[in-house]
Amino acid sequence: MTSIAVIAHAAKELGGGLPELRKTLATYGISDPLWQEVPKSKYVPDGVKELLDAGVDLLFVWGGDGTVQRAIDAIAGRPVTLAILPAGTANLLATNLGLPQEIEACVRIGLHGARRVLDVGKVNGERFAVMAGAGLDAVMIRDADAGLKDKVGRIAYVWTGAKSAQLDPVKMTIEVDGKPWFEDKATCVLVGNVGEVLGGLSVFPDAVPDDAVLDIGVVTADGWWEWARTLGRSVVGNVSASPFVQTTTGRSFVVRLNAPMPYQLDGGDRKPTTKLKIKVKPEAITVAVPEEEER
Repeated sequence: MTSIAVIAHAAKELGGGLPELRKTLATYGISDPLWQEVPKSKYVPDGVKELLDAGVDLLFVWGGDGTVQRAIDAIAGRPVTLAILPAGTANLLATNLGLPQEIEACVRIGLHGARRVLDVGKVNGERFAVMAGAGLDAVMIRDADAGLKDKVGRIAYVWTGAKSAQLDPVKMTIEVDGKPWFEDKATCVLVGNVGEVLGGLSVFPDAVPDDAVLDIGVVTADGWWEWARTLGRSVVGNVSASPFVQTTTGRSFVVRLNAPMPYQLDGGDRKPTTKLKIKVKPEAITVAVPEEEER
């Protein structure tokens, strides 16, 4: 018998909120699920651990990509199905998987939808499902997190990106699968597990989250004009054609920076670092998806 639980970022909103979620679950005969609410995503791992200890095997996660990332980091490799309720400002994993922004539909998918086994990435010890990166993208996300995202949504990234476009390039060396790949100054390095990885832009159009590889891109654009050209290519889904972008795929990456840069994973900012160790972890999680998303 399936044991069902909910872990919820209480500050995030979707439809009629958590009361509607309780009512919807009740219509499916789930009147008293195990339930954990947290005020911030950093408390998700402890809440998930308690639920796992209780024997949960279907976990509804209410929140944005940061909340989902924390849950994935806690359940990866465990026999638990993740059912996402995209209640945050940024819901890139849900978007890439074709999940709707509607409570009843997501509950139905969680209970009766298809199951898809996905890879995750691991960067400096933490797992991610969408992306990880250092440089301009991390600065954009960090500066948008001071309440701005919740007030104005994705336009927060545009605002902070405009302010950050003058970020000084940093000398980087990057190894892909143990071999040298890049050595030069750059303003951003981004690793993706899916196609849309930043603000809805199609940065890695051929990426899929179950091919046992990750995509990596490094951006050498410096200043407003070069970044405008690069982002323009992203909008039309052809970023790799930019003269300021290099991309490839691999199973492991080592990024060394000559100066500390902030980094991020799935939209959550982390402290500056001079080294990123990234690798793919194939078939690490099972996610409930719409029937047409099953592979």
